[in-house]
Amino acid sequence: MSRLVVVSNRVTPISGSKAATAGGLAVGVLAALRETGGIWFGWSGETIETGTPIPKVVRTGNITYITIDLLQADFERYYGGFANRTLWPLFHYRLDLSSFDRDWYVGYRRVNQLFAEQLYPYLRDDDLIWVHDYHLIPLAEELRRLGVRSRIGFFLHVPFPSAEVYVALPWHDRLMASLSEYDLVGLQTSNDLRNFHDYLYREGIGYALSDGLVHAFDRTLRAQDFPIGIDTDDFRRMATSVEAVRASQRLSQSLLGRKLIIGVDRLDYTKGIPERLRAYEALLQNYPRQCGQVTFVQISAPSREEVPEYLEIRRQVEAASGRINGRFSEFDWMPLRYINRGFTRRTLAGFFRLSRIGLVTPLRDGMNLVAKEYIAAQSEKDPGVLVLSRFAGAADELDGAVIVNPYDIEAVAEAMHLGLIMSLDERQDRWRRLFAQIQERDIVSWRQSFVDALATVPEPTE
Repeated sequence: MSRLVVVSNRVTPISGSKAATAGGLAVGVLAALRETGGIWFGWSGETIETGTPIPKVVRTGNITYITIDLLQADFERYYGGFANRTLWPLFHYRLDLSSFDRDWYVGYRRVNQLFAEQLYPYLRDDDLIWVHDYHLIPLAEELRRLGVRSRIGFFLHVPFPSAEVYVALPWHDRLMASLSEYDLVGLQTSNDLRNFHDYLYREGIGYALSDGLVHAFDRTLRAQDFPIGIDTDDFRRMATSVEAVRASQRLSQSLLGRKLIIGVDRLDYTKGIPERLRAYEALLQNYPRQCGQVTFVQISAPSREEVPEYLEIRRQVEAASGRINGRFSEFDWMPLRYINRGFTRRTLAGFFRLSRIGLVTPLRDGMNLVAKEYIAAQSEKDPGVLVLSRFAGAADELDGAVIVNPYDIEAVAEAMHLGLIMSLDERQDRWRRLFAQIQERDIVSWRQSFVDALATVPEPTE
């Protein structure tokens, strides 16, 4: 059996008690690594001012964690610049927030070259190499230059944009040439795959063949959608854990019998939080009987606070929160609780289980696992209603949700009202369909299907 080598932007060695609190992706990757033994390689999360980064090696069981620090200047160009201020907004259709700086692009390529050079000595010819996300698109190209002939797969966790958006990137063809050096390119949804094919065709770079194969830049590779899932059974257990029950009981007592609407997101401009708050404001305005009967809790952990665009979204959310509470509050009721910090996954699972409405309304998202976690946390006897943006990748699968256009403020308000008055029979019927879907396509299915597909692509040839 081939050894698995996972490469991601950030690596935090996980063992013991940390494994219990790890996110879904980390759990899925760890399970795959434990089956075959292998390496998890990436940035340590630390920066240095000068010198040459030296790999740090930690072995836990049959898994070797290898991390490297980054020079501060490289980090600023690669991560703070090109990854988060060029690719992130571009891939989420926010051209108005995308900055195109050649120095950032050069730094991005330099860090990918560094990753390849530092990883290369640890590789074997029969390894399966699995690279994750937009930070590391050029990595396969850099590894090929060093002579690596192993099978290399890439998975993009964010959306792949339409051709019209993607070509705005000055280096769009260079990044596509880098992607063509992979043997398998995995995308979240069928729409992302169509966008990928459409770009190749429109630019005259390549074309789709049969059986998922693509020809581009004189190479044949496989491109396929692999919708990521969660550890459904594990998250369901979290929702009834001691920590979850205690947290939900405290929250329930404070609600005084009111129905709970909940939103949980990083504080990011892609998540549609200002639009969501406006929709809640419209709910209270258009359906005044809900005033005093419902409480909205929006939890938004701080994110990338050094980036100006994130400071602006925080200002917008705080202003909207103050406006809504100032307009609708009574002496014994505050309609909105905006919380700008994170909670443990068990606590959130308890909050999800308590809520009548789960609001997951991003303006654009690769998948959005919060939607799937919300479903997993529900009680079969009295489940809540998922209100889900059509622009989240999860909407392709979760047809039992109430699907909305997050730009249509009135329609989102109507969807919330529908969920608040929906009968128990309909809520149960929708939940059963949704739960069956997230059980069938869970994190285990996702990583097994990707690794199996990578293992069966033809070996690279000279």
